[in-house]
Amino acid sequence: MVLSKSKNMNSSLANIGIFSYADVLAHLPRRYENYTYTEEKVSYEDKEHLVLKGKIRGGAPHPMRFAKRTLYRFYFETVGGMVYLVEAWNRTYLGKMLKPDTVYTLTGVYEKSRHTISMVNILTGEIPQEEALKPVYTLPNDIQNYAFVRLVKKALLEADIDEIIPKKYRAKYRLLPLREAYRLVHTPRTFEDIHQGMRTLKYQEALLFEIKNQEVRAQNKALQKDRRRQINREKLNIFVKSLPYSLSSDQQKALDECVNDMDKQSVMYRLLQGDVGTGKTLVAALCGYANYTRSEQTALLAPTDSLARQHYETLKKLFEGTHVNVGLLVGAMEPSEKRATLQDLEDGTIDIIVGTHALFSKGVTYAYLGLAIIDEQHKFGVNQRTLLLDKGEHADLLLMSATPIPRTLTMTIYGDLDISTLTEFPQGKRNVKTILTKRGDKKVASLCEKSLEEKKRIYVVVPQIEGGEDKDVTSVKTVYERYKKYFGDKVVMMHGQMSEEEKNVAILAFKSGICPILVATSLIEVGIDVKEANLMIVYSPSHFSLSSLHQLRGRVGRDGSPASFVLFGEGDDEENEKLSVLLKSDDGFEIAEMDLKLRGPGELMGTRQSGLPSFLVANIISDFKIFECARDDAKEILKEPKSIENVIIMNEVKKSITDFRLS
Repeated sequence: MVLSKSKNMNSSLANIGIFSYADVLAHLPRRYENYTYTEEKVSYEDKEHLVLKGKIRGGAPHPMRFAKRTLYRFYFETVGGMVYLVEAWNRTYLGKMLKPDTVYTLTGVYEKSRHTISMVNILTGEIPQEEALKPVYTLPNDIQNYAFVRLVKKALLEADIDEIIPKKYRAKYRLLPLREAYRLVHTPRTFEDIHQGMRTLKYQEALLFEIKNQEVRAQNKALQKDRRRQINREKLNIFVKSLPYSLSSDQQKALDECVNDMDKQSVMYRLLQGDVGTGKTLVAALCGYANYTRSEQTALLAPTDSLARQHYETLKKLFEGTHVNVGLLVGAMEPSEKRATLQDLEDGTIDIIVGTHALFSKGVTYAYLGLAIIDEQHKFGVNQRTLLLDKGEHADLLLMSATPIPRTLTMTIYGDLDISTLTEFPQGKRNVKTILTKRGDKKVASLCEKSLEEKKRIYVVVPQIEGGEDKDVTSVKTVYERYKKYFGDKVVMMHGQMSEEEKNVAILAFKSGICPILVATSLIEVGIDVKEANLMIVYSPSHFSLSSLHQLRGRVGRDGSPASFVLFGEGDDEENEKLSVLLKSDDGFEIAEMDLKLRGPGELMGTRQSGLPSFLVANIISDFKIFECARDDAKEILKEPKSIENVIIMNEVKKSITDFRLS
């Protein structure tokens, strides 16, 4: 289908997945500019957003240049006779655009102390109030917003739109016809229009998701393993009792749930989630041992080279003195070492293989893969999981996540999974004191000195590699140089642009104590286990979610000794309110719940970092009730999937069901 006469526009739209009029309508506004005119007054509140109609007073403005910035200043006289000085930075088009005899609509922020307006936008002419809400789209640089708006209006007339939601549920929730829902969202007259249109679109997306979830669950449960030996529970229990520590009741329950699943004829498809330090790795390792007792191989997939190596060392130590052979397969290996590992894996010499993406690459063959364990599961796509599972004949799957999902969301999001949750801390709760302060606090310098005297380790976490406007607090390289100047060779740096070999060298220097201070990005959030670390300092914590900060906090005090978690805040009220959650609670589930509430609707991509699925329209937090209704409706639909009423939505589900299937 040709959407535009412009080949360049068609090409650019194709690059963002828009090929049809239906795709155009599905590309929703990211926000709306409100051009409802402000009632004219003598004065307004400071920082109040204004929309005014009027003319330019005097001639066209001339630019004032300051280094790389340009300032335009002009007087704007409203239809009510009020005159304001307007300031606009870096708007080079204004010199040609603004004419004294033309009516304009000006939007800006009022600066009460100077009686000026800081301009946000200016449009030619009066805005009809039925068109006051202007949609703004995320588009390629070569497509102007107004051009896409024209295309949307054409699509509303010409797009082929099929009603997907069964009539029963459209009536039940008083939902709009799909075309009408799109019309209200793209060309609203009021915010209520947007709300009503979005209700329909959100429910449709939630219903499709919930049907897919339950379909996948049913398909996975229907997968039958070939004839296998049962797990030798006596041997497993003997090994568990031989450990130098006892399992927590949570760990024992999770292990029992996994072993029971693995002994079933249907394939295990389970998520093991728990707070930092609740012992998920041990449970996963014991599942690997259980799998070993039935003479099958286990693959443990980690998102990073360093975490894979850490798991490898942990399992080697755990299974020392047994006949369990643990192997490592990562990208940064000598060719000869890699060849030997691949051969041992293929002939069955290796019982448990730990690695990164290399585990599911083309040249890897397993003698008999019976269990796949995926750590930090949300860092891998469904297709990557499938590639690993395809290495075996209906291997059991255990997903692990150290990012707690609020309990209220678990069943709605992970309806296709069985879930085991760890909440107890096997070695008791950690003694970590959280401190919110400002840079330059001398007490923090004292904490650093004390930590080094006690031969402990210190993490310094900075949000970015290069940094933003204030590189002093956001650039890992700048902060590294500052610490190196003070502490010399005791400091090492780690960030995402370094090679795996460089990262491993940095971690080794830190763990060994050669460099007891590690300045890093949030790479350390997942997996690095250094028992001696008792101090972490976080710069610009507002750049991180609460869940990420809680994850970071879990990196210190892992040996049970007192530790400190220092946040160098900026001191504003909004940030203090957010960070105070960490001062009050160390419950990962409670923090995750609060984090998601604070982030609110609209920040869909942020949910990826929390292990949550992202959606085009709906928000799993603010629209939770919609998902609950959709979950129940999906169960009803799946009771009669072939009925005339349900066949259309089931066909829609089938188009994408393969994207969700894991085996």
